[in-house]
Amino acid sequence: MPSGESPSLPNPLPRPQGELERLQRAWRRPTGLRALTVVNNTSIGLLYIGTALLFFLLAGVLALLMRTQLAVPDNPLIGHALYNQLFTMHGTVMMFLFAVPAVEAVAVLLLPNMLGARDLPFPRLSAYAYWAYAIGGIVFFCSIFLGLAPDGGWFMYPPLTSTAYSPALNADLWLLGIGFIEISAIAGAIELAIGILRMRAPGMTLEKMPIFAWVMLVFCGMVIVAFPAVIVATALLELERAFDMPFFIVERGGAPLLWQHLFWFFGHPEVYIIFLPAAGMVSMIVPAMTGTRLVGYPLVVAAVVGTGFLSFGLWVHHMFATGIPALSLSFASAASMAVSVPTAIQVFAWVATIAAAVRLRPLKTPMLFILGFFFTFVLGGLTGVMVAVIPFDLQVHDTYFVVAHLHYVLFGGMVFPLFAAFYYWMPFVSARPLSERLGRWAFWLMFVGFNLGFFPMHFTGLAGMPRRVYTYAESQGWAPLNLASTVGAYLIAAGVLVFLADLARNFRPAVGSGAGNVWGAGTLEWLPSGTYGLRSVPLVTSREPLWDQPGLAAEVEAGRHFLPDAPAGLRSTLVTSALDARPDYVLPLPGPAWSPLLAALGTAGFFLLLTFKLPVLAAAFGFLAVAAFWRWLWDADTGPDLPEVRIGAGLRLPMACPGSGSHSWWATVMLAMVCASIFGALIFAYLFLWTVSPGKWMPADGLPEPFWAWLSGGLLLGSGAIVAQAGRRLGRGGQRLLSWGLPLAAALLAASVGLEMYAHWRTGLRPQASAYAASVYAVLGLQSLSVAVSILMGVFSLARSLAGRLTATRRACLDNMAILWQYAVAQGVLGLGLLHVFPRLAG
Repeated sequence: MPSGESPSLPNPLPRPQGELERLQRAWRRPTGLRALTVVNNTSIGLLYIGTALLFFLLAGVLALLMRTQLAVPDNPLIGHALYNQLFTMHGTVMMFLFAVPAVEAVAVLLLPNMLGARDLPFPRLSAYAYWAYAIGGIVFFCSIFLGLAPDGGWFMYPPLTSTAYSPALNADLWLLGIGFIEISAIAGAIELAIGILRMRAPGMTLEKMPIFAWVMLVFCGMVIVAFPAVIVATALLELERAFDMPFFIVERGGAPLLWQHLFWFFGHPEVYIIFLPAAGMVSMIVPAMTGTRLVGYPLVVAAVVGTGFLSFGLWVHHMFATGIPALSLSFASAASMAVSVPTAIQVFAWVATIAAAVRLRPLKTPMLFILGFFFTFVLGGLTGVMVAVIPFDLQVHDTYFVVAHLHYVLFGGMVFPLFAAFYYWMPFVSARPLSERLGRWAFWLMFVGFNLGFFPMHFTGLAGMPRRVYTYAESQGWAPLNLASTVGAYLIAAGVLVFLADLARNFRPAVGSGAGNVWGAGTLEWLPSGTYGLRSVPLVTSREPLWDQPGLAAEVEAGRHFLPDAPAGLRSTLVTSALDARPDYVLPLPGPAWSPLLAALGTAGFFLLLTFKLPVLAAAFGFLAVAAFWRWLWDADTGPDLPEVRIGAGLRLPMACPGSGSHSWWATVMLAMVCASIFGALIFAYLFLWTVSPGKWMPADGLPEPFWAWLSGGLLLGSGAIVAQAGRRLGRGGQRLLSWGLPLAAALLAASVGLEMYAHWRTGLRPQASAYAASVYAVLGLQSLSVAVSILMGVFSLARSLAGRLTATRRACLDNMAILWQYAVAQGVLGLGLLHVFPRLAG
């Protein structure tokens, strides 16, 4: 479509009946055992939500056990060892296995319909992310039944979790398991980001996007930047435990404080990663329940972006008591207070929307949970400002006051909106809405129970009760408040049980063809749909198209908008431009397959078997994962070049798009950003260890001769030049360079990192000698991983070329490989500067 040209409404004539039959046939769900191969977003979204709820319930059971132990003084019910496992697993499951997966699950389920798309751009990636999360999470949780559950706290601070103090496998299970689950979360974030940017209905420009889409876009950006820090932290601690590389051992130049910096650079944005999607749900529900457009939409979007930006300046908020210089603390304190401003903008926008309602509607269950969210989250925000004041924080640090604040922010700021979302969107996924009567019981039990359970903790904390204690003496005077907190916990559990009973009684899966738009909402997810999503992709002219475009639902259902067919009998959806949502091309989507499940099983088995020191079995599962990925990607971009497709309004679009216009190109760029975030976190670790132990650093005369760096750098640049030239030659129809150029480029790339390792090894540097040595080999190890992935992708591209599946027009695998290859080259060059130039300048 020519640049700047706006789409117009297709010819509103009735569509042939055969189109609907082809759609139904292409999007038919597998049955029987093959139901495990399902990949479409509605099925994966429901599985995701169900699994996240399971982990919520399991973590709640652990919380009840802890509260029962603390109900009375000197309670012999649970010993200290088991209690340590319980509170570690409770925090870990809630933060890593419930909170982030739950909001990703809601987005996977709702966003395609909300954006007017038939599915997300990488359905098999969604399936892989789900299965990896489900398999890894369930195995991780079952460790508690074997006495192998981690017991170092959900934050896993060294030196407590170092080998000297935690020699068992418990900590390893946390480190490898959580690192793996975070990879799954990043995969889901890339999928959602591309879906939001490139899969919007024609006419849905950025300023017309639903606020939930804006929130999830910021969420994805935060995940891409923040989660790599915890992946690096877990990798460094596991390297220390498995290979004695002393990143956190003070005697050999390490620093336990490094873990806190890396962990909380992830951990505090994590709070807003959880809160922002919940706030986005509120911004969708309040207008529907009041019949009024969201007040201050541009300001709310700006507030969401501002919250995401400011959240990365808050990680020291958790480290006020660690001896950090006062100037650094003052910046963190100011940022902790500043972040309340964009949050307050959103709260005022919600209140103004309610106040602007022409007439008050009857108070329904979703609004009850939202009003409960207002109360609890605002109170949590007030105590957040209190702990941002450094003198006050030093008094309440590591007391139950912080436990109360944390739960008011997280439970109040995420769980209440999530339950509001369950009641609000249930008619979208169920033939019957949930019960209003039972919903009110569930809300009041949870609301009263929550405040009875956690408000007294402010006073137990001010009275001096420390966190993470499994018992206390009666003489300390904490018993009445702890008993009240335990009663409150059981009331919350009763409310959740009422919700589950309501779910069992009324939930009848019927995604898209459920009870319908019972709230009179204005956004696209309430359009009628089937297994294929929307019957046709609508033309959007406003933020609330169902309010502003009368008859839109009937037109879409009759197939009178864009892409009402299944071209070539394939699942497909429309890809649009990122800024103004102009139709770009039609994307064929893959159907059900075993490869995502097998890849997830192989990846989970690889990490978990490494935990148990079974390298041979781990290698076998790793091979299974690589083979499944190979099969999965081999199916992509296959078959003869498909002709252009009529999508309506006189438009004809291609069925593919090579180069930078491709959705897969965008996804690979985001993956490179993840890799850059990982490398950035590792650079921070390297430089931080240099600042705390410069005496352990290699003197300039002990470094490898500059010749080795120049030689390695030349090999890197030569490898990158060959790959770039091969891409240009393919664009002109030539493939000869691929056949010998890619093997040569791979050899140069591998030689560059091999020579660099040899150069340091020949100086006598060993990774166990000091934190400096460990950091050098960590940087080289990351570069080796990047090189291995690039070479594997090069082998895949060469295989496709030899099989005749790589052409000048179907070249996505080569373009994507080139991005990661050139990233590996750039990372290698920066690594050479870090390991050779910086020590000489700093020395």
